[in-house]
Amino acid sequence: MTGSIDALAGRTVRGLSIANIAAQIGIIVTGGAVRLTSSGLGCSSWPQCEPGEFTPTFQVAATIHPFIEFGNRVLTGVLLVIAVLLAVAVWRAFPRLKWWGIVPGIGVLAQAVLGGIVVIFDLDPVLVGLHMLISAALVWFSVYLALRVRDAPRRNGRPLAGLRRIFGLLLIAVVVMGVLTTGAGPHSGDANANDRLSLDPALLARGHAATVWLFIAFLAVLIVSVRNDRSVGEHDEVRKAWIVLLAITLLQGAIGYTQYFTGLPELLVGLHMFGIGLLVAAHSAVNYLLRGNSIASSRA
Repeated sequence: MTGSIDALAGRTVRGLSIANIAAQIGIIVTGGAVRLTSSGLGCSSWPQCEPGEFTPTFQVAATIHPFIEFGNRVLTGVLLVIAVLLAVAVWRAFPRLKWWGIVPGIGVLAQAVLGGIVVIFDLDPVLVGLHMLISAALVWFSVYLALRVRDAPRRNGRPLAGLRRIFGLLLIAVVVMGVLTTGAGPHSGDANANDRLSLDPALLARGHAATVWLFIAFLAVLIVSVRNDRSVGEHDEVRKAWIVLLAITLLQGAIGYTQYFTGLPELLVGLHMFGIGLLVAAHSAVNYLLRGNSIASSRA
C-alpha cells in the first residue's frame, strides 16, 4: 500500500513539474504577444486592470489590448497555482528537494510584482528586459527540477564541469543580447511608447548573432568532447538531448536572420520568443545529463 502511495506521489510531482515547464514557457509566449500587439499598457493599473475594475470592461469602443494584457495576467495566476501545488508535492514526496520545489513559486510571485512595476513605469525597457530574463531563468530551473524529481538517468562519463560552466555563460550571453536587441528595437509593447534602449539596434543584432555563432561552435566542441570520452558507456543519455538542442539552436538562428532581413514581422518575432523558451529548456536538459552519474538519486 505504501509503495502504491509513493508511486502515485511520484507521478503527481512529475506531472506537475511538466505542467510547470509548459506554463513557464507559456508566460514567455503570452508576454511576447502582449509586447508584439502593443498591449503592454492595455491595463493601465495593477493588480486591477483599471482603477476600480479587476477585469477589462466590455464596451463597443474597447480595443483588444486590455484583454491580451489581462490574459497574460490570468496565465500568471494559473502558473502560480501550479507552482504552489508543485512545491507542496515536492515537499511531501521528495523531502531532500523541498527547497528546490519552492523556487518556481517564489519566482512567479517576483514576476507578478515586477510586472506591476513595469506597468507603473510605463514599460521601461530595462524592467521589461529583466522580466524576460527572469522568465528564461525559471524555465531553465524548472526543467532541471523536473529531471531531478524523475531521477532521470545521466550519462556514464566525466561531468565536464569546466565545459558546462562555459556553455552556461554562453547561453546567458545569447539570451541577454537577444533581450537587449529587442529592447532597442521597434517592439516596445505599446503603440504610444517611445522609450527604447539608447543603443544601436543594428549593432546589437550583429552582437547577438555573434554570441549565437559562438554558442553553436562551443556546442560542437562539447559534442566532440562527449563522443570522444572513453569513460562513456554504450548508452549515452546525453546524445538525444544535444541533438535536440542543436536543432533548436539552428532553427532559432534561421528565424532570427529571417526576421531581421524581413523587417521584424510580429509572427516571426513571436516564434523567436517561443524558441527562447525551448532553447533554454533544451540547454538545461543537456547540462543536467552532462553532470554524469556522480549524483545519486535525490528521492528520500
